[in-house]
Amino acid sequence: MTTPIKRLPRLPRLPGWAKVLTAVVVVLVVMFAGIRLSLLPGLRDFFGTETHDRSGPALLKSIQDMSRYDAASGNFQVVVDLEKDAKYLPDAIRGTRTLYVGAGTVDAYVDLGKVGDDDVTVDGDRTTATLRLPHAQLGTPALDPDRSYAVSKQRGLFDRLGDLFSDNPNGEQAVQKLAVRHIGDAAKDSELTARAETNTSDMLEGLLHSLGFKEVTVTYGT
Repeated sequence: MTTPIKRLPRLPRLPGWAKVLTAVVVVLVVMFAGIRLSLLPGLRDFFGTETHDRSGPALLKSIQDMSRYDAASGNFQVVVDLEKDAKYLPDAIRGTRTLYVGAGTVDAYVDLGKVGDDDVTVDGDRTTATLRLPHAQLGTPALDPDRSYAVSKQRGLFDRLGDLFSDNPNGEQAVQKLAVRHIGDAAKDSELTARAETNTSDMLEGLLHSLGFKEVTVTYGT
């Protein structure tokens, strides 16, 4: 006589919302466990990240001979507040405002390559020398990425959606260019070129005195 097989009762199926809630709970538990385990000694590297530099070698594109004497360098900092609004839309829908701290340097130099034979006069005894040099100039402002940063960024809804499909989301090119321009303007209003001419004169006078010249005169102008 065969014993009848008892069928186990079927478990009730979970509704769709319960499945989603269960999946979310499982993910959170795994993430929390990973964080806790990463804090334990010996297991931090298991959940750590690795950085791989797969950049190609740097290529030398050109070489340029320099004949200028960099005689002074100024450090500048500017706070850029750039706001872009749409004419007929509120800022919450379309518009951006970025507060950016830009830090950079500007060099002042004297181009010694422009000094001709007629600009240098030496007496017969080689004890007196007169040099006429071009006025000092300002170099291109260089923004320092290590000391420059965005303080705050406000973006409208359309701008946030556009960043999702942009190759360079949250780009800061506009504020960086504006910071460079303001730094350049500040360098023009400073005494950087005057300091460069003074330092250049001191350098040349010291050099020529060491070569035996007793009287050295350095002037500027074309």
